[in-house]
Formats: sequence, C-alpha cells, structure tokens
Amino acid sequence: MDGNARAARRVLLLGGTAEARELAVLLDGRPEFEVISSLAGRVAAPELPPGRTRVGGFGGPDELRAWLETERIDAVIDATHPFAARMTASAVAATSAANVPLLLLRRPGWIAGAQDDWRRVPSLRAAAANLPGKRVFLTTGRGSVTAFASDTTRWFLIRSVEPPTPPTPPHAHILLAKGPFEVKDEIALMRRHAIDTLVTKDSGGQMTAAKLTAARHLALPVIMIDRPPPPNAPTTSTAKSAAKWLFTQA
Repeated sequence: MDGNARAARRVLLLGGTAEARELAVLLDGRPEFEVISSLAGRVAAPELPPGRTRVGGFGGPDELRAWLETERIDAVIDATHPFAARMTASAVAATSAANVPLLLLRRPGWIAGAQDDWRRVPSLRAAAANLPGKRVFLTTGRGSVTAFASDTTRWFLIRSVEPPTPPTPPHAHILLAKGPFEVKDEIALMRRHAIDTLVTKDSGGQMTAAKLTAARHLALPVIMIDRPPPPNAPTTSTAKSAAKWLFTQA
C-alpha cells in the first residue's frame, strides 16, 4: 500500500429503511469508506443493501459500545425507523461513550392537508383509547397490535409485513402485505371492508402514504400516532446529505 494512502474509514449504518438502503448504494464502491449495514432481523427475508451486512440486535448500549470499539468504527449513521426509539437511544449512548460521531437520518413526517381529518395522539395506548369508529384499518406494525387486543367491540383489518405479535383483537382479519401501495387499491380495500377509521404511525415517506390519500378521498378520520421525541443529536433527512456529512468526518 502507498505510504501516503489513507485507510478507509469504517461506518456503521443502522437501518433496514429505504433511506438506509439508498445511502448504502451511494457509498457502495467508494474507497473512502467501508460500510457495515446492520438490520434488526425482524423481517424473515429483508431486502439487503450492497456491501457488508449484519443481522440482529446488539443487546443494549454497553454491548453496542463494545462492538464499535472492537470493530474500530469511525462513524455511525442511525437510519432506523422513526419509531425505533430503543435502538436510537442505544446508538446515542454508545457513540457518546465510545467518542464516535453520530448522525440521525430521518425522513420527514407526514403533514395533514386542508381536507384531512387527522387526530394526533402521543402513543399507541392513546390511539386505542380514542377510536371513533367500529371498523378499523390498523397499520401500526406487527409489534403494535397488542395495544388493541382488549378491544372486543370493534372489527380490525390488520396489515403488516410479517404476522403480528399476539395477542391480537378477537374480531380481526390479518392481511400480510408490503408497500408501496397504490391509492386506487387502498380505496378499494377500505371500501371492501367498510372501514370507518384508519390508525397509523407518523412514519413518513412514500411507501405507505397512499392510505392517507385514500382516507381523505373517503372522508375517514385518521388516528395519527406521533413520533417519539427526537434525541439531542445531529439530524438530516436525506441520504445525500448524510453522505456529505460523512465526508466532513473523514
């Protein structure tokens, strides 16, 4: 190796999101960086990004700090789901302890339009306690269904990529599907099941936004669960700006 050549800087990319994959593609083949993409492993057949990957959790902030030090990681980008609060908290604590720079990559949340009937709530529990209808389209993820399990008076259409974690509501139909979804298909689905309420998390992005347009078209109320409070850490909203940040750390 040329004595003046600089070794590639090692980057841990926490992800599984579309933004994480986009960033991995942008950095793939760049000699300045060696990227390790980490996926939670909650999906049976995840779409793997290019480059080196690892699947599974770290065990907590102390274990993550030890892993960062063992792997000699130079920077971390947390591009996990906006509701992956526990993983983000671990990333903040571990990078601080290991003195490794951290950037959060978060897609913007959704914004209601003039014709939308959105009712924002702070948590899953609040959503379950404030359902206005009787036939609910539940799109909050496989691990969130238990918050509605005790509801015996409503019927739920539950959509998730993987089968939901039990217990589930007694009156429910489970639909396994992965976006992106089309507006016309979402309208047809809601009509077919006589849906009168949509419940979702403020995940943002285009992959699943069609359900919001469909709810507007059908004049349905949307129970929108707010994101967890963001940590005190540098944050950006696009893969391109995250890549630029990495070059400032080099």
